[in-house]
Amino acid sequence: MREFTVTKNDAGQRLDRFAAKVAPSIPSSLLQKHFRRKDVKVNGHWARPDLRLTEGDQVRLYIPEDFFGKKAAAPGWLTRVRPELDVIYEDDSILLVNKRPGMLCHASGDWQEDTLVARLQARAYQAGQWDPAAENAFAPALCNRIDRGTGGIVIAAKTAGALRVMDEKIRAREVTKEYLCVCVGSPTPDAGRLEGWLFKDAVKNQVYVKPRPEPGASFAATDWRVLARREGLSLVSCRLHTGRTHQIRVQMAHAGWPLLGDGKYGRERVNRRYGENRQLLWSWYVRFDFPTPAGELDYLRGRAFTVPDVPFVEKYFPGLTGCNNI
Repeated sequence: MREFTVTKNDAGQRLDRFAAKVAPSIPSSLLQKHFRRKDVKVNGHWARPDLRLTEGDQVRLYIPEDFFGKKAAAPGWLTRVRPELDVIYEDDSILLVNKRPGMLCHASGDWQEDTLVARLQARAYQAGQWDPAAENAFAPALCNRIDRGTGGIVIAAKTAGALRVMDEKIRAREVTKEYLCVCVGSPTPDAGRLEGWLFKDAVKNQVYVKPRPEPGASFAATDWRVLARREGLSLVSCRLHTGRTHQIRVQMAHAGWPLLGDGKYGRERVNRRYGENRQLLWSWYVRFDFPTPAGELDYLRGRAFTVPDVPFVEKYFPGLTGCNNI
């Protein structure tokens, strides 16, 4: 038997999900069997799997010890990683970070220490805001991610409650996100919408635009508007209505305006001419619309945030500086 006290970061989640986190090795079917046998109790009483936990609840799990994870001391990388982040906004619940191009949001394959999420967690640990040894399951996490070669705003949650709310709001499309990009060519008219069905080849990590729905393809919609044109290049702002892999890159390329520097969907000859080897794409604007209740993040309703500058804007469109003026 193990007993756990529900902390602030555990509160609000379902009992069965909490149990699965603190006993990570137990198969879901076996865990449900223990629920039916009333081997899971909250405050001394049998509880249903869908019970929402509150801070201070005492949870007892009468299941074999082998299924519980061992609570270890904080891993050494939390003190080794230099938690350097370009912070746009921060409060007790969330953090908005301006990610630099070239940095991974999460490790791909083997664990890597210098990722955005590793810096986030090291920052929280070194500042005394988070101690993994004192938590049952929670760790600071990213609410969205952007490609390695893309820069810009990434939303991070510092509490479990904020993570749950922000995940829900992003899924419900209650968070508006806009990107700046430099594309090859001159989109016409000055604004429009790109719609289509995107199919991802997971083996090639390549996305294709399909003319009609088909198995495995997801609908994608992107609004775009031209901000400036110069010498065969255009500065374009793209607003996402869906969040598909490589959405802006592949839709703009399919329309005939590939992103400068994009090695996967762009024009290699043009990229070489300008010496660009990463797509010129930056997540520059986020607005928390929240037309429905947002719980502990309700104070963010209607607020918008931008990055102060995007490096490639001044390079290719001199004089057009300061994203707050776009």
